Amino acid sequence: MSRTALRICPLCEATCGLTLTVEGSSVTGARGDREDVFSKGFICPKGASFGAVDGDPDRLRTPLVRRDGELREAGWEEAFDAVAAGIRRVVEQYGPHSVGVVLGNPNVHTVAGALYPPVLLARLGTRSIFTASTVDQMPKHVSSGLLYGDALAIPVPDLDRTDHLLMIGANPLESNGSLCTAPDFPGKLKALKARGGTLTVIDPRRTRTARLADRHIEIRPGTDALLLAAMTYTLFEEGLVDLGELASHVEGVDEVRDAVREFTPEAVALACDVEAPVIRTLARELAAAPTASVYARIGSCTVPFGTLGSWLVDVLNILTGNLDRPGGALFPLAATDRAPRPAGPGRGFQLGRWHSRVSRHPEAKGELPLSALAEEIDTATDEGEPIRALIAVAANPVLSAPDGNRLDKALGSLDFMVSVDPYLNETSRHADVVLPPPPPAQSPHHDFALNALAVRNQVRYSPPAVPLEPGRMAESEILARLVLAATGMHGADPSTVDDLVIGQTLGKAVAEAHSPVHGRDPRELAAQLTGETGPERRLDLMLRLGPYGDGFGADPDGLTLARLLEHPHGIDLGPLRPRLPQGLKTRSGRIELLPRPIADDLPRLAAALRERPDGLLLVGRRHLRSNNSWMHNVPALTGGTNRCTLHIHPEDAERLGVRDGAQVRVKGAGGEVTAPAEVTEGVRRGVVSLPHGWGHDRPGTRLGHAATDPGVNVNQLLDGSLLDPLSGNAVLNGVPVEVTALVTTP
Repeated sequence: MSRTALRICPLCEATCGLTLTVEGSSVTGARGDREDVFSKGFICPKGASFGAVDGDPDRLRTPLVRRDGELREAGWEEAFDAVAAGIRRVVEQYGPHSVGVVLGNPNVHTVAGALYPPVLLARLGTRSIFTASTVDQMPKHVSSGLLYGDALAIPVPDLDRTDHLLMIGANPLESNGSLCTAPDFPGKLKALKARGGTLTVIDPRRTRTARLADRHIEIRPGTDALLLAAMTYTLFEEGLVDLGELASHVEGVDEVRDAVREFTPEAVALACDVEAPVIRTLARELAAAPTASVYARIGSCTVPFGTLGSWLVDVLNILTGNLDRPGGALFPLAATDRAPRPAGPGRGFQLGRWHSRVSRHPEAKGELPLSALAEEIDTATDEGEPIRALIAVAANPVLSAPDGNRLDKALGSLDFMVSVDPYLNETSRHADVVLPPPPPAQSPHHDFALNALAVRNQVRYSPPAVPLEPGRMAESEILARLVLAATGMHGADPSTVDDLVIGQTLGKAVAEAHSPVHGRDPRELAAQLTGETGPERRLDLMLRLGPYGDGFGADPDGLTLARLLEHPHGIDLGPLRPRLPQGLKTRSGRIELLPRPIADDLPRLAAALRERPDGLLLVGRRHLRSNNSWMHNVPALTGGTNRCTLHIHPEDAERLGVRDGAQVRVKGAGGEVTAPAEVTEGVRRGVVSLPHGWGHDRPGTRLGHAATDPGVNVNQLLDGSLLDPLSGNAVLNGVPVEVTALVTTP
């Protein structure tokens, strides 16, 4: 007998509501939840394939423990005994920094992935922390930290109300949006145009998003920051700067005027391959629009000037008065955010509080570059011990980091490794212990990080759609036990971790003068928490103390978990609203428009004015039916356009003797790969494109379907030496490559 269950989709950043069809313990269908307060029935191919993802037969069902060199099935107790012995031995002999932690992108898509890794990092005390952020969005975190004092204060475009959207290096018709949580992003762009608004897309590829635009500008890859600097220059030169209501909250405007003097449209035109009059028109249109927003994503972050480009995006929004106003770019306020403190000076944001051991890369937001992981394992120095043990949670850096071959070898040299992963993949195959979480239907869901980036304030929670299968362990318990095993508390009850966090959080809350629970008894407050599990109690805590919360009785109409459970389709909290100066955490209490690290990096951008790269430049691309390396093992999500081919322009193909469908060799600084060519006008001349997340041909994995069409690992073309210096973000786009036809045209 079938039944239905509601579930928020965890397969990309859009967080759409689903209605699942469940038969027994299996999900047999998925459709959009028309009553969902946020997505209103929208669904994409990934969400429609939820059942296939959930029921993938290659998902691990029990832990694996390495015995006599081979990974074998084991019980949970044996697995955690092995983790405790392996990690603690390394910590006690070499210190906590000799244990590395790698956190992958899927952590932001699960309740447990959001709640427990921060506890692990705090209690382990290691500085050897690596995440997917440094192959993705770290430049945006750094620029936000420098501008606003908070690396998590990322403004998002007000898609539902803007009149003018300038989009750079983003393809939301394929990605469904990134650092901008918006179900039905395609529909929102079409609605923008239908109400008379303008969409401009800047991208070296003629993506699906670019085809929808009123204007598409085929910029040379990696030169976004130059173009944005020239637009900033134009605003000053033509008297178009108007901060509006922001004026009293911004310092450094005159300094920015001086800093961009040499970035005239004429000076940057050749480097960007965009004509100067076009650049001036972009600036004029942005300033003239009733409301406007500049939005840039991964194509502008994963380049040599990622942080400068991210900074200039916000500079343009600020100088045109479009930051923090309806129709512009606003700061979301999620239900689980901390209640805003009174406006005023904060602690500010610091870079480089410590450095990586080998190449001396500065930390950013407490993290080291993922590109440096291999050398931190395989290279000895006088600066301390190399990484000898690794904890990987939902991470596959062999595919996602540059030079996977080197990292592959380095992982094999570790003293100990534990991986929390549902698959035996290219990274987890090196682990001594693999701890598999259950399928998503058997887990609860709430989007902690992604709601803080949503284009509308709302709150939703999905209890597990299917009971936990016998023999499985909840992801929250897996990660709580991992915290205990890795930090010298092995054997304690997993609830200890939740109780510890609840006690610490309430202890701080009652001590804060602006808190609704100031001066109250933390134990009395903890006793009021509801929820059947530790994660639910912690969610209840965060909701109650959050900006819409009941404050443990201070506001009887405020949010609690109990109230949220009464609204299975979610609670709408309204459109984004202006929030400044509240939320600013800079030392001045104002937006600091030209922070010192930015000013010090601008000469490097000026030097790029004289660069004219010859040869082909490589860029990545998104697929609608994929999310990094997650889903290539699901037949319904591969094939069609979701293929690992090299896009090349017809003129470049003719010059190189490349035939459509024929094999070509692509060579970069880190190695070479062979892939079929796809001749298309979807890329500009001088640019080639390979998708990321492929390369499923390494031995020892259990990815049956992915191995039948493995594709190639685009990151193997990179040697890991190219980084954005401020953020440590890997340069994945705009890198020089050589392409050789293996079978030439007649």
